Amino acid sequence: MSTASILPANARGRRFPSLRRLGAWLASRAGDPKASLWLVIGFATVHAVLWTLILVNLKTGQDVHMDVAEAYAWGQKFLLGYGKHPPLSGWVAGVWFMIFPVKDWATYALAMTTLGCGLVICWLLALRVVDRRRAFLVVVMLALYPIFNFKGFKYNPDILQLVTLPLLMLAYLDAFEKRSVKSGIWLGLAGALALMTKYWVLTMIGAIGLAALIHPARLQFLRSPAPWVAIATLAVAMFPHFLWLKQVNFIALTYAGDSYTITDRAQIHDLALGYIGHNLALVAVPAVLAAMALAWPPRRWRLFPFWSRGPNSGVNVSQALNVWIVQAIVAIGPPLGAVIFHIYIKTDWGIPLFFLVPLALVAIPAVRVRQIALSNLAATWLVISLVVLVASPKIVAYELDQKRNEGATYRARSELARELTDVWQTRFHSRWPVVAAYTDTGEPITFYSPDHPAPLTPDEPWSSGLTSLEEAKRSGFIGVCETGDWKLEKCEAWMKLHAANGERMGVTTRRFTLGIASAATAWNVVVVPPAK
Repeated sequence: MSTASILPANARGRRFPSLRRLGAWLASRAGDPKASLWLVIGFATVHAVLWTLILVNLKTGQDVHMDVAEAYAWGQKFLLGYGKHPPLSGWVAGVWFMIFPVKDWATYALAMTTLGCGLVICWLLALRVVDRRRAFLVVVMLALYPIFNFKGFKYNPDILQLVTLPLLMLAYLDAFEKRSVKSGIWLGLAGALALMTKYWVLTMIGAIGLAALIHPARLQFLRSPAPWVAIATLAVAMFPHFLWLKQVNFIALTYAGDSYTITDRAQIHDLALGYIGHNLALVAVPAVLAAMALAWPPRRWRLFPFWSRGPNSGVNVSQALNVWIVQAIVAIGPPLGAVIFHIYIKTDWGIPLFFLVPLALVAIPAVRVRQIALSNLAATWLVISLVVLVASPKIVAYELDQKRNEGATYRARSELARELTDVWQTRFHSRWPVVAAYTDTGEPITFYSPDHPAPLTPDEPWSSGLTSLEEAKRSGFIGVCETGDWKLEKCEAWMKLHAANGERMGVTTRRFTLGIASAATAWNVVVVPPAK
């Protein structure tokens, strides 16, 4: 009897020993004030490396996205602004490619490094609201959020906001708690850094301002020097950029008004609903996976074993209220504003606005986080990442077979860039200085050409400042129009006006990947020699 009574206990003890040990180890490290930072940095690093490898595989046979190529082009000159956007994303790309080669893999590494930094900052932000165990759960939830993996492949100002906006929110929570001059300075500098990324961050700045006015402890904060020092610091830090805006006649602001104002009410409503549905679907992924991790293994007679009422020392409710208010405002405000003010709202604009959702959910006091939930969710993240890594070659083969002739994804702009570089160097024995083409063609050519010519966009009222039409005519340039493109007639009209003395030729490119040929693309090319 004694043996029979002992064996089942031993069997039960051996049932999931590794999972229990992993859960205990993770909970111990995540809750340790000294070890938790290194745990998060290590996790973010592994995530960045894994997903860089995955993206390199998944994007085989494709050129880098034009947003990435545009950021690279901006980084060739450190200006105070680049036409339609503030300069920070270009500065970061410029520094990055001083260190790394101008290769496709380096762009994916840049995007994942940016998001990895965002994970660490979001953990520091979470510590202002919840305990260390919950903060680590937030980080893993974010790593499962598609913006931090699949959809994070293209480095651009939206992705960079996942560094600067968490920094801004962290600075706000710090200032709200400390209410000191120093915390106000940090808040102002964080606001300036965010504004130098993209003017869209005004939505988050406005939400933070409203949260400060709505919060029950608003009087203590508003009577302190922190918010007023922050406003003054922001104004001083942004002054050089304001001067640049004035010098260029505020083209970065008129760009948004010219590009995204529409009058079709049905289209406005469809876009707003699409924006809401798209972003809800994305945030549902980490929310559902986290709920499963919290609920497993199930407990008898309890549908939601992670839900329990009563006091919760693991949540700072006052700071959680700030998070809930800000996230609610930035979730509802943009689509509502788009409908009211007739704005063309893009789904990508939601990329930086929902990073607080995991923290907002984990900060609900009724949610209880057992240590096994950490190992459950971390294991889910690891399994998904490794499965996608292993499956990526098959995914690429399938997409090449099914989609190689669809849209612009597989058009061989990199081959065109190298061929035109040879054309210029053969004729003029010098570096190719300028390419004149629309953004979806010109920016990738700048990235892939060994000469990295400055891009000039025809008829663009918000010039990037990298070159000018006068400079292009003086140095010479190559103009490129894509046949079959909806902008072809407009492009050809510009070439006739500004490249009348150029040598005209036709170039055809086709990409071969894994033995599979994509559709051929024909380009009308004009070579304008340097002025004598």
